[in-house]
Amino acid sequence: MPEASPPRSQQSYRHEAFLWSDATEYTSFLTPFIEEGIAAGEPVMVALLRQHATWLRDALGSSAGKVRFVDMARLGRNPARIIPGWQQFLTEHAAEGRPLRGVGEPIWSGRRPEELVECQLHEALLNLAVDPETPFWLICPYSVHGLDDSVIAEAYRSHPAVILQSAYQGNKHYAGRSHVDWIFGSPLPALPTESQQFTLTSSNIRGVVDVVTLAGSAAGFWSDKVTTLAAAVRRLAAGSLRRGAAQVIVKLWDLPQALIFEVSDDTAIADVMIGRRAPMGDDLDGLWFANQLCDLVQVRSTSSWTTVRLYAWK
Repeated sequence: MPEASPPRSQQSYRHEAFLWSDATEYTSFLTPFIEEGIAAGEPVMVALLRQHATWLRDALGSSAGKVRFVDMARLGRNPARIIPGWQQFLTEHAAEGRPLRGVGEPIWSGRRPEELVECQLHEALLNLAVDPETPFWLICPYSVHGLDDSVIAEAYRSHPAVILQSAYQGNKHYAGRSHVDWIFGSPLPALPTESQQFTLTSSNIRGVVDVVTLAGSAAGFWSDKVTTLAAAVRRLAAGSLRRGAAQVIVKLWDLPQALIFEVSDDTAIADVMIGRRAPMGDDLDGLWFANQLCDLVQVRSTSSWTTVRLYAWK
């Protein structure tokens, strides 16, 4: 492992991509990284697919009990829930500048295209989500054989440092905050069929519940799921009106793989971390609510428009 200098307690936040080829390389790099943290008394959280977690548990032996293992397939089902998971870990253990370590694997072969792009936004946002002075060392594994070259190229853009063949290399492709802004301000791709469309104002916003309930029931979802979707769409529409939108456009698509709702308006969201911070007090963040209850949420915004898509997988 690279020697940490200055001491860990004096280091800043580190967010690094680890490009791996096989199970041996995976464990031979990450096991010492974790063991070094355990030996130094650093809390360690590992959020991986179950197979990869098993590799590390076996390699760590009895030391595995000192690591917090999290099922990334569950935590990261909606990628917008991953940063709150890391924030909770930091809140619990980062008192008085205590160093911490983490391994997080939000991207794997087989992710839906919509999930993949949100994972890539998540990785870029991680560079903003943690205070730079926090001594948190986070490594994100990427399979060079299991993932497309375009995905690996994106990892270079979203990680300040890249580890290849267990050695650090220069990364001139890291794009920083500008990359976050580019993703957040890019329109979502067009969906394959025409949508149903409804216009909401402050006078008829209550009607969106009936619209979503009817669509959810027709798509075959159970009543609790329908209620969840209706509440999420209504909160998002209400948020649009609170931001100053004169009207809100709600679209829906009943596709073979998902029921999709889109809420759009002509206002702007400047906070790229919206929906990823636990609400405090009377905070009315409808995106946080949607992220906790929906299978996938996509939000994009510029100075002149905002679009949010909610997915319910079938």
